[in-house]
Amino acid sequence: MDIDRSRCVAAFDALGLAKADDYFGDYAQTGIFMQIEDGTINTEGFHAALREKLPEGTTDYQIDSAFQKFLIGIPAHRLEALRRLRCKGFNIYLLSNTNPIMWRGKIASEFGKEGLRREDYFDGMVTSFEARCAKPDERIFRYAIESLGIAPEETLFFDDSQANVDAARALGFEAVLVQPGTEFTDYIPERR
Repeated sequence: MDIDRSRCVAAFDALGLAKADDYFGDYAQTGIFMQIEDGTINTEGFHAALREKLPEGTTDYQIDSAFQKFLIGIPAHRLEALRRLRCKGFNIYLLSNTNPIMWRGKIASEFGKEGLRREDYFDGMVTSFEARCAKPDERIFRYAIESLGIAPEETLFFDDSQANVDAARALGFEAVLVQPGTEFTDYIPERR
């Protein structure tokens, strides 16, 4: 998923959230935004806590819309690459720091734009809000190992955060840092 934190910060600035920039990092959020991502609070609790920081009358829809500005979208070539890899016999799993608002909103719609569902691209999925912990915490990797039934030494993990790559490697995963301007497929040797 391509992201742009500045769009999200600008949207929350426009809603009146004081110091919105302090909540959002490139790879992890802080405060209430991390709490919804790591499952500490649910959507209703998130909305209620944020409304305390926003002007009276701010709606859940406005909050959700501003939050989802973080996400730009998934380019079609990435979706095609996932389908192609599964057709070649690779098992594909998703391990994502995300929250229920984005997961059920923009992320679901992006995976649905080819008329398919997330489940059509992955053999299994783990989200931080469901696992109740977020990368780079080793607990989310252990949760993925157990719930997906994967062996770290047989699994190639891709991420755009060095901290997440390091955490995966510490648990025995082969892990690759996807550099800006490259695609995860650039790091996969052709299987013949």
